[in-house]
Amino acid sequence: MRRHRRLTPQPGLPPETPVPTGEKKVEHTEIALITYDQTHFDEKAVEAVEDCAALKGVATPTWLRVVGVHDVEMLQKLGEGLGLHPMVIEDLLDTTQRSKVEFFDDYIFVVARVFRADEGGTAVESEQVGLVVFDNLIVSFEEGGVDVLSPVKERLRTSKGRGRQMGADYLVYSLLDAIVDAYFEVIERLGQRLEDLEEAIVTDPAPSALQAVHDLRTDVSYLRKCVWPLREVMSCLARGEAVMIGESVTVYLRDVYDHTIQLIDAIETYQEIVSNLVDIYLSGVSNRMNEIMKRLTVVATIFIPLTFLVGVYGMNLKGMPEYDLPWAYPALWGVMVFVVVAQVAYFRRRKWL
Repeated sequence: MRRHRRLTPQPGLPPETPVPTGEKKVEHTEIALITYDQTHFDEKAVEAVEDCAALKGVATPTWLRVVGVHDVEMLQKLGEGLGLHPMVIEDLLDTTQRSKVEFFDDYIFVVARVFRADEGGTAVESEQVGLVVFDNLIVSFEEGGVDVLSPVKERLRTSKGRGRQMGADYLVYSLLDAIVDAYFEVIERLGQRLEDLEEAIVTDPAPSALQAVHDLRTDVSYLRKCVWPLREVMSCLARGEAVMIGESVTVYLRDVYDHTIQLIDAIETYQEIVSNLVDIYLSGVSNRMNEIMKRLTVVATIFIPLTFLVGVYGMNLKGMPEYDLPWAYPALWGVMVFVVVAQVAYFRRRKWL
């Protein structure tokens, strides 16, 4: 799982200092303006950031989609035009934020982490998504690496669902629902990895399996770290404290909150299973070592009486009557074979072999 690493130039910077952190996933920032109602849908690119200032008081639902958050100058101009607090711009540039929601006088600021499994299902991509919610204007800020919000735009374009018939607050629900739904795909991929790893450990506890358990435990812990704050965000929005979100949409947000609870339950279950996998691995290694030691002990036990017989008749002492008997040598071989066969039969009877 790819994780963000803080790339702050130096500590001790004053507040409201716009410093981009994290990985730069797109070279150039793209801004798209989407307007819609029950009868039409329109999407166009925004060339001049200054034009976005007039969108603050729009009467129809409008979605301003910003892809790429490392252009400091552009974000500052956009923030000044929309009247955003400088701390909001700082949080948007810092792509290592935890999920949170903040209420201002005329807008709501939401930060969420979104995950998506790659096509192979072996890696997980993540990015930060910021939402600024006005009355009829929704501004989304995406890093650009994980595109999970496009299905929402496609539903608006094709007029599928209730998005075109509802207001901008329903768009907020749709975006948050898409973010939370993306977690379920990741959870499913982790569950498949967990099942495969558990089967591999039970059948053949190889040393590489322990490293795989460690990697999986790290991924599950990181996912849990991101889901818990998102639960707090959804709980706050579902309580109806935001003036910009109507009561009719609050019902849908409560459903998204229930989904976050399901995610947390699944992640905690996976954490317990991963912790048990370590014990299963150690038990498997111990059992395997016990089997090896048991087989070696059986072999050593078989050779103990043979070593005794060979040691006795290997002494060069005069007076041993067996030396003069012509059938002494084959008789000794017969005794040793009989001892071996008797011991093997006894061990098999006791199910030691």
